[in-house]
Amino acid sequence: MISFLDDNFSLLNQYISENQPSLLLILVDENTHEHCLPTLLGNLETDIPFEIIEIEPGEEVKNIETATLLWEVLTDFGTDRNALMINLGGGVITDMGGFVASTYKRGIKFINIPTTLLAMVDASIGGKTGIDHGFYKNIVGTFSLPEKIFAYPKFLQTLEFTQLRSGFAEMLKHGLIASESHWNNLKNIELTPENLEAFVVDSMNVKQQVVEADFKEKNLRKTLNFGHTIGHAIESLFLQAEHTIPHGEAVTAGMVMEAHLSFSSQLISKEILDEITNTIFKVYPQLPIEEFDKNDIFNLMLNDKKNIGGKIKFSIIDAIGHCLYDYEVSRAQIDEAIDYYVAIEQ
Repeated sequence: MISFLDDNFSLLNQYISENQPSLLLILVDENTHEHCLPTLLGNLETDIPFEIIEIEPGEEVKNIETATLLWEVLTDFGTDRNALMINLGGGVITDMGGFVASTYKRGIKFINIPTTLLAMVDASIGGKTGIDHGFYKNIVGTFSLPEKIFAYPKFLQTLEFTQLRSGFAEMLKHGLIASESHWNNLKNIELTPENLEAFVVDSMNVKQQVVEADFKEKNLRKTLNFGHTIGHAIESLFLQAEHTIPHGEAVTAGMVMEAHLSFSSQLISKEILDEITNTIFKVYPQLPIEEFDKNDIFNLMLNDKKNIGGKIKFSIIDAIGHCLYDYEVSRAQIDEAIDYYVAIEQ
């Protein structure tokens, strides 16, 4: 399912030639329209008609209003069920494009061409599509696999450092939950596109292997939620306060706090907690979460999609490279984890 493109995009052209869709719908945002679309169009070799659909960038547009607009655009284009949507962009584009494609006329085919590190190693893989609703992250969506994922690592050179750092969070998570060697390879790396390219395939493989073992998230796939239960709640509160933060920054804050849950549950040592905390804080800024009420954070966590019977179910590590899921902790432990994060001095 995952293929790496050469500079001529040969595998993409081969896929389109073999499948002969009736129409190509290329979904971009303003950034990928400027920085990535020219590369795609310059290498596209087909006589099949195509349409460019552009939306604004950012998490703020990943909602039902944008989805409705896209459904209307597809209708105006006379899109039939043999069309192919090409999602060229970061996580918002692959989430949104996959959701719209999987629901339009009960589903048209789509492929993902991730252009950000976050999308390459996480959002584009696994068949989760979705939109936000009422400040709840990805609460409406489908499980729908793309036909293919085409990665072109040179797109990483178009990213600002904050976007590169955001995607790196998911790579660190993959190491913590599934591969100690991957974690060790990453923990002292200098964040440049060239340095990261060598490890992108490792992270993509971790995500793909977990998804293949548990597509519908009944068990093992829940481990990918490490850092996200608290992280998504924090991200939602910043979004609600109209102070959008990169997804990876929220996730790394969540990983520090959820690592503390592992420590307070006596699953990992203080040395491992310190290693995780120090590694993350070498790269990521400390978020001002003290401005949020703990009850608000907690209430948002209660709405996490993976909860069962009104109880918060965490995915937390019991060693670097191994993760537990459906783990329950006390409210006091959650409050202690938040206090731990706030008290860290950089």
